[in-house]
Amino acid sequence: MVGVLSNRVDREDVKAGDHIYSWRTAYIYAHHGIYAGDGMVIHFTRSAAHEIGTGTFLDWFLFSSSPAATTEGPPCQKCGHLIKRQGVIMSCLDCFLDGGCLYLFDYAVSPAFFLAKARGGTCTLAASDPCDVVIHRARYLLNNGFGMYCLFKNNCEDFAIYCKTGLLVKTAFSVGRSGQLASLTAAFSAVASSPLRFLTTSAGGLAIVTSGMYCVGRYVSDMGVRRDVVKVPVERLVEHWGQNVVASPPQDRVTETEVAAVGSPS
Repeated sequence: MVGVLSNRVDREDVKAGDHIYSWRTAYIYAHHGIYAGDGMVIHFTRSAAHEIGTGTFLDWFLFSSSPAATTEGPPCQKCGHLIKRQGVIMSCLDCFLDGGCLYLFDYAVSPAFFLAKARGGTCTLAASDPCDVVIHRARYLLNNGFGMYCLFKNNCEDFAIYCKTGLLVKTAFSVGRSGQLASLTAAFSAVASSPLRFLTTSAGGLAIVTSGMYCVGRYVSDMGVRRDVVKVPVERLVEHWGQNVVASPPQDRVTETEVAAVGSPS
């Protein structure tokens, strides 16, 4: 566990299977991915003006996004990554960070730690699966896709959390809401709850009630607490979506269950 105040880490401290992220545009939103080792990151992106989401400025301005699309300049000499690409991609850590700092997403945190982190999208109460299973999911989705990018249901944080936990919301295999979006929803709900305004007699009282509602909203939306989540093997998820954009190489034909069995002690 990195700490309550900051999840920032050095490059040498991350290992394969870690969920990492980097803040963008004055800490307004963050981009998430899975560190695959050897300085490479697997992450879910969308290209500007082609996002599938709100249909408003929020898709460009808020949350789990990728670097702005561009056609200028040559590909990265380290990984050949073209920023205009979209979908699940693998790029070097420098391209992933896009000039930002490196942060580590925390798993299996305590409720007290979770609530102490006022900003969403930095930790979860859900436990992570073993790193070999995490890498298997990320590489499988790299070869088969993760569906269409959607700000509210299927963004880069959702991708990273699924790779780490295998958890999805039960309804039609919908991907669970990211912590960043849950924070926004909780904040709006707290401010918009007009009945609570009549329960407070001062600005201080309203602030306390609003803060409490925000914390509760974040907590009940977390994937580690929600009762409407189910563990879905990555092969079943891809089969459900019908995503076969690129054929999986032979080494990726092993199933998630087989990977977990190999990694388990005898």
